[in-house]
Amino acid sequence: MKKCLTLCLSFMLTFALNAQNFADHFLNKTLRVDYIFSGDATKQTIFVDELSQLPTWAGRQHRLSELPLKGNGEIIVRDSATNDCIYKTSFSSLFQEWLSTDEAKTTAKAFENTFLLPYPQRTAEVEITLRNASHQVIATLKHTIHPNDILIHQRGLSHITPHKYMQRSGSEQDCIDVAILAEGYTEAEMELFYKDAAATCESLFFYEPFKSMKEKFNIVAVASPSKDSGVSVPRKKDWKQTAFSSHFDTFYSDRYLTTSRVKSIHEALAGIPYEHIIIIVNTKEYGGGGIYNSYTLTAAHHPTFKPVVVHEFGHSFGGLADEYFYDNDVMTDTYPLSVEPWEQNITTRVNFAEKWQDMLPAATPIPTPVSSKNAFPVGVYEGGGYSAKGIYRPADDCRMRTNEYPTFCPVCQRALRRMIEFYTDK
Repeated sequence: MKKCLTLCLSFMLTFALNAQNFADHFLNKTLRVDYIFSGDATKQTIFVDELSQLPTWAGRQHRLSELPLKGNGEIIVRDSATNDCIYKTSFSSLFQEWLSTDEAKTTAKAFENTFLLPYPQRTAEVEITLRNASHQVIATLKHTIHPNDILIHQRGLSHITPHKYMQRSGSEQDCIDVAILAEGYTEAEMELFYKDAAATCESLFFYEPFKSMKEKFNIVAVASPSKDSGVSVPRKKDWKQTAFSSHFDTFYSDRYLTTSRVKSIHEALAGIPYEHIIIIVNTKEYGGGGIYNSYTLTAAHHPTFKPVVVHEFGHSFGGLADEYFYDNDVMTDTYPLSVEPWEQNITTRVNFAEKWQDMLPAATPIPTPVSSKNAFPVGVYEGGGYSAKGIYRPADDCRMRTNEYPTFCPVCQRALRRMIEFYTDK
């Protein structure tokens, strides 16, 4: 009994020492850091582009030194005087995806990336790290933040983009703040945008666990105008002037809709509390894209818009992997079979214990044959992460695999629920 009490007291003391009190280290403001990730398949480099101060902080104020997921990159903020970690966040980037393309083997490019950090009260050191598909560090940068630096640009105090709340459940400190932006909508089309933003909310909260945890979210629609109506489709030689310069055919994939002009997204949001971003695009073309802790982009007027926007938000918010694959195709560049993916809904079985092993019914065959899908709603089904062999998904079908499937599988639902709780439970 005495030994147990000693262990409990030791755990409580350790937790207390590691826990960070937001008000001890940060102001209720946001430090927006704009980076440039550059290089090619051989060598990568990170540069600081610009620092900005935003009026409020909409992110978490608890569990500051913890990560919900590893991601492909990480930012650590340390107090310069003590070297204590006072904040962490993780992310993925379009640049890191591009590194696996043939173009990256022969050409060097630069990509914009923007991240939001709580505004430090005192001098702090920021360390940003990029990792490759094998989880090896490929680039890192340390830089110092002086909070009173006169060259930190104050934004969001005027010229705020017109916006309207679709749902307001509470303060930005208590809720997850999601901004829906307009892409390819002219000034004259903003009523159409607000209608599409409402449809986005309807779709998001149709699916569990978003449906039962709806009160955890604030959703704001931001009417960012474009000069042209529509969006660029390079394969059709159709180029538009839009708010965020998004386009299809990313990496020469017809349906991959992204933008590399990330700063323009955050410029449009300055002065509006936000953590996560959904950009809906005024087009009937099919496609979308979602990058963990960066943004979701989705075509608003294709018939599959509603399931696709939720699928892409599964990527950008929940860090979920694609569960689809192509028969007879084995792609190991994205997910090397020698390491365990950080995404919670696929596994190479290198370290399956950290995934959904605890959710498997007794006597589940591994791999689980598709013919047994009715007996084993949660199993270990081969095929996922774009590969037919060597990568496994938790269910035969899921919202992260096909547009037709009506729900997230139980494993994805748990992963999303955990993410929502990480941001909101104190």
